[in-house]
Amino acid sequence: METQQLKDFVLDKLEDAKSRDIVTLDVTGKSSITDMMLVCSGNSKRHVNSIAEKLVEATKHANHAPLSIEGQDTGEWVLVDLGDIIVHVMQDETRDFYQLEKLWG
Repeated sequence: METQQLKDFVLDKLEDAKSRDIVTLDVTGKSSITDMMLVCSGNSKRHVNSIAEKLVEATKHANHAPLSIEGQDTGEWVLVDLGDIIVHVMQDETRDFYQLEKLWG
């Protein structure tokens, strides 16, 4: 999948999983590890993990398995590395604390 197709696919899966406040950050030229970050919120640890698990499952079925998944043990912030896109699924408190949108925006 090309980056735009992957982005559309991921956004669709995040919306299906009822994630909230989805923000797309273009970090081309700002980051050497990815071109785009998607940040979204879940209501609880269980919801954050569920969003990430559904995304991982869907990308595997689409033959675009994640390179890495981090944070599933705590459920406060799960990172799904899809190469050109990194997805951050966070609880509201964690998202407010780290403010990735301000850092990378």
